[in-house]
Amino acid sequence: MEQITLTIDGKRVACDAGTSLMDAAEGAGIRIPTLCHHPELKPFGACRICLVEDEKSGRVMASCVTPAAAGMTVHTRSERVMKHRRNIVRLMMAEHPESCIVCNKGNRCQLRGLAADLGIGETGLHPMPNYRPLEQANPFIVRDLSKCILCGKCIRADHELVGVGAIDYNLRGFRSRPATVHNLDLQQSNCTFCGACVSMCPTGALSTKINSYVGTPEREVDSVCGFCGVGCSLALGVAAERVVEAGPCRLPGTVNGATLCVRGHFAEDFLNSPDRLVHPTVLKDGERQSVSWDEALNETAGRLMDIGKQSGPQSIAFYGSSKCTSEENYLFQKIARAVVGTNNVDNGGTLWGRWALGSVYRRLGGVSPHPFSGLGRADAVLVLGADLTHTAPVQGYHLKRAASGGVPLLVVDPRKTDLVFHADQWLQLRPGADLELINALAALFLKRNAVDMPFVEQFTRGFEAYREEMIQVDVQGAADVAGLDISALEKAADLLAGKKIAALAGQGILRQRGGDRAMDALLNFLLLTGSVGRNGAGLYAVSKENNFHGAWDMGTVPEALPGRGPLSDEAVRRSWERVWGTRISPDAGLNIFRMIEEAERGNLKALVVMGENPLRALPNPDRVRRALERLEFLVVQDILDTETARMAHVALPGAAFSEKGGSFTSMEGRIQRFEPAVSPPGHARPDWQILDALAAAMGGGKPYGSLQAVRKEIGRHVPAYSGMTEAKDRTWVRGPDAATPFRSDGQGERIPFSPLAHVEPVKPDEAYPVTAILGSERYHLGSGTRTSRSARIRDLPARGEAAVSETDAGELRLHDGDTVRITSAAGFLERRIRVDRGLDQGLVFIPAAFSGNDARNLLPLTSFEERDFPGWNTCSVRIEKTEVRRQKTEDRGQ
Repeated sequence: MEQITLTIDGKRVACDAGTSLMDAAEGAGIRIPTLCHHPELKPFGACRICLVEDEKSGRVMASCVTPAAAGMTVHTRSERVMKHRRNIVRLMMAEHPESCIVCNKGNRCQLRGLAADLGIGETGLHPMPNYRPLEQANPFIVRDLSKCILCGKCIRADHELVGVGAIDYNLRGFRSRPATVHNLDLQQSNCTFCGACVSMCPTGALSTKINSYVGTPEREVDSVCGFCGVGCSLALGVAAERVVEAGPCRLPGTVNGATLCVRGHFAEDFLNSPDRLVHPTVLKDGERQSVSWDEALNETAGRLMDIGKQSGPQSIAFYGSSKCTSEENYLFQKIARAVVGTNNVDNGGTLWGRWALGSVYRRLGGVSPHPFSGLGRADAVLVLGADLTHTAPVQGYHLKRAASGGVPLLVVDPRKTDLVFHADQWLQLRPGADLELINALAALFLKRNAVDMPFVEQFTRGFEAYREEMIQVDVQGAADVAGLDISALEKAADLLAGKKIAALAGQGILRQRGGDRAMDALLNFLLLTGSVGRNGAGLYAVSKENNFHGAWDMGTVPEALPGRGPLSDEAVRRSWERVWGTRISPDAGLNIFRMIEEAERGNLKALVVMGENPLRALPNPDRVRRALERLEFLVVQDILDTETARMAHVALPGAAFSEKGGSFTSMEGRIQRFEPAVSPPGHARPDWQILDALAAAMGGGKPYGSLQAVRKEIGRHVPAYSGMTEAKDRTWVRGPDAATPFRSDGQGERIPFSPLAHVEPVKPDEAYPVTAILGSERYHLGSGTRTSRSARIRDLPARGEAAVSETDAGELRLHDGDTVRITSAAGFLERRIRVDRGLDQGLVFIPAAFSGNDARNLLPLTSFEERDFPGWNTCSVRIEKTEVRRQKTEDRGQ
């Protein structure tokens, strides 16, 4: 781009042609004040605070919307500019209520700060009160629009960054204010309560609703969100050693920028839940008693060593956490393997699709970074089974911005999700038919000769065998299985043909029956189109847990060691045996489902659980409880007194992400380090310290003593994390090394095509004629263990109503708010319903995590390894209105 030069405040400045005067000045270190400008928003020119004077023309103009021109001489603080600037602020202050002392914005108020900079104490103008009542009907946001200065940042953030459009300008002139359609309450609008408006607001017009604290936090500490796998950067507001507020941090280059979701912005109040564990406890004579750390650790170490001696190391299992830090997961699995001598290690990521991704990552040679910012550079985006606006909202913002920028978007989902309104095409397939749809698309591409043959020949292998299988695919038959018209598939093929595709696979495909085969087929399709390894294109797997990848990378899985090296690989085992100075068994350990089965049989004697709540997360909770009751020894290390912790023989109080240091690895591939913002409550300790002390008590050698020592060992022996010890708080996983197919010398290992695969369709069951889809709503995550402890989330009227199609509601005579019993072969639940006109007949959508996560009652406790594995996101059910069902029960009783 052409470079131009100009003079700003006597300083010669060079910039690209078309750069605004404000950005040119900013690049030269010259600050121009503003109230309506934000670097992530389009220039707007509403506040006029950023006025500057052009010496040659004498014009005074808004610098944020005026492009720099070659040879200009600009003054940002001339007498005319300062006079106008002061008058504008005086007029704003004359309309503004005099409530600074009690305003939550306090010293963070940009209007107040600007007035102080300009030396404005009193306006010298008659007050122009513009009273608006406080609006605080919802549990998240307080609106005091009498303090609104009409900068428009809240509206623009809603439209440009979040892509919802819940608010816009309402009325005209002096009465104009941001409002929802028909001026309804936020809860009655399509607002998602992401809080972007609060983060953007320069005054106290919008603020977080805080019942436990009034005023400005004492300090802010940058951190990383501990909810979903996006890895948003936070600024935690701290007062009296408590986190009282959360918002997006101001660091450049973060994945979320100025945005968050409702969980990251408002559900962090779970950190102050009365259910926090604050003392180590030991079960004595049937009662939980608080004890010292020494007693709790000695009891744990002694019992585990005794059980190991009596019943062997395979009688002990360790269930780690995709929510705890990478350093903690590394120490956790090391205790299991190097101290106890067992590979019975797993983590909560198993429930969220890790099993479906193993083959894909092996074929790719590892995991490479995939920044969400690349979505805007893809030629097209294909979304399968990912309701991003609920499960990973910030990733959804990136996708909506890419779509609004012209990137074609194809959404594949049985439900009409929010993304459908931004899509070029929606394929409303039958639940669980993703594999057939992907195979049909690939077959269409082959029949049209729409394959990127140069890419296939250079970077893949096994294509000829794959093509021979695929040309036999009956596209019409596959379309029938998927419940789609063949013309819809052909339209989708037209949309994607000749493009490098970004494919986003969510829980709808990762947790379905045959999800591993569907993911292999999806990678085959991306290889056909040459979409792997290209800027912005490729595979994006949506991980639901904040450290899904970090826990996997650290070896908290039954079949692999740190770095994802397989246990079956002797060279990998020998390498880690040298590091740890012990022998490692080549046999894969038990996953969490096998752990429960072995506990039922009496073979598993002890279980150590860190940061997970299997009694609330796993299907068939009664069976899980009976299995845990059979254990001789159960240790739970957690921050909350969960259902599982209350069963423990020893409960060890850990620290939340805000109370300890560590690192998380996001689904983008960012390794993000963070430091404690506050101290743990009571006698709780950071989990890495607990594990370090426990290993020492069990004879595991000299304690590490610091996080840096743990990171040093990880960085030295896990190549993908070699940058972990660098001074930077944020780095990226190192992509595959010698095995990558994209080496510059062309000698890399080629990516294999996988064989054509099918999944036998589920046979209809007349007793259970409806298909239930189990999914997420934005207010909860996972099983809801943490979000259910958020006072704000609990105060929300939403109660996880089941969505029923309009046709089924009519046949069952159901109306919004009616209560129904939903029954499967495994169990039942009762929920209120809402009628969803976007849902097909024969489907019901049930949000998980509500009502104690009773949605899991509908699923059998079946491992993904078993032939009859039904998946964890759909099941066959029947629906009965509770009043009708009670009448039938009474009739049978008579």
